[in-house]
Amino acid sequence: MGRLLIINPNTSAVVSALLQRHVQGDVSPALKVHTVTARFGAPYIASEASYAVAQHAVLDAWAAAVARGERADAVLIGCFGDPGLFALREACGVPVGGLAEAAFAAAARHGRFAVVTGGERWRPMLERLALALGHASSLAGIHTVAPSGAELAADPAGAQALLTEACLEAAARFEAQAVILGGAGLAGLAAAIAPRLPVPLIDSVSAGARWAIEAGRAAAAPRAAGIDAAWQGVSWELEALAARHPHP
Repeated sequence: MGRLLIINPNTSAVVSALLQRHVQGDVSPALKVHTVTARFGAPYIASEASYAVAQHAVLDAWAAAVARGERADAVLIGCFGDPGLFALREACGVPVGGLAEAAFAAAARHGRFAVVTGGERWRPMLERLALALGHASSLAGIHTVAPSGAELAADPAGAQALLTEACLEAAARFEAQAVILGGAGLAGLAAAIAPRLPVPLIDSVSAGARWAIEAGRAAAAPRAAGIDAAWQGVSWELEALAARHPHP
């Protein structure tokens, strides 16, 4: 695989830069990483409504990349929650992964796992995603901290102390064999926290990078893409993509 497209489903350029830096740093220089930012939506996804809009934004970002002539061998959704994961898999014809899916798979290799992330409203959303991805029985529990991921990213020192305590509590309370530190904005924080934990700590962004490496090794043949062609009122790029790849 030569090119990885990362789609940041929120509108924060700061988060996009963080994703670009950490994922490119985790993969071979031969894998060219390009991160794009959602053209609309919320600066941070923290509710069902912003998640729903982010799913549209992910499809739109992919369509815009295609319209620019950008070639991608795989796509990584840069949000711990993977909005648009299933829709984009149906639409684009190349391997698609997400930070949560990659982190769930990595943590499940150790046994039952706990999740630590920012924002209380993420709990039911992540529980639903774990069920959809087949990890419901492996998910021991979700520990959310009050600050959102954006607020945690804005205060790295305070975030490290708060998240260290949360990870220790989650490992003990849920009797987890691994803990996931989930959130694009929290990339890199796990390295300082992991030595304090009695179980492995999974950085969701690093897990996404490892997924990209494995996707490249698999070298899967492109799949047929399918999109409903009767859309109205979406971006011209999305309309054009639907016309080019009508759903069978």
